[in-house]
Amino acid sequence: VQLQASGGGLVQAGRSLRLACVTSGITFRITTMGWYRQAPGNQRELVATISGGGMTNYGYSVKGRFTISRDNAENTVYLQMNSLKPEDTDVYFCNAKHPLDRYDYWGQGTLVTVSS
Repeated sequence: VQLQASGGGLVQAGRSLRLACVTSGITFRITTMGWYRQAPGNQRELVATISGGGMTNYGYSVKGRFTISRDNAENTVYLQMNSLKPEDTDVYFCNAKHPLDRYDYWGQGTLVTVSS
């Protein structure tokens, strides 16, 4: 199983970034995919999830600015991040969770740094 996240980097406040997480070894089309973020010493925080059926859920702090989407043909989940703020600076992690809890995998993080 692999979850390969990419797209992080340094960006100025107000700009955009798009993260991608390419997966293999899971039944992607039925898997709930998610993005979470975590700063050192803090708890991991929900950013957004998308179910196999396309239902989405967002963390309060990113609603209206971030959009999660998925491409089942490419086994990839995306996170479009607009109007970035310095407080969005974090390591972002990709998650893959089976709807019946048969697996719950995490990818390596990708660092997003937003400068003011």
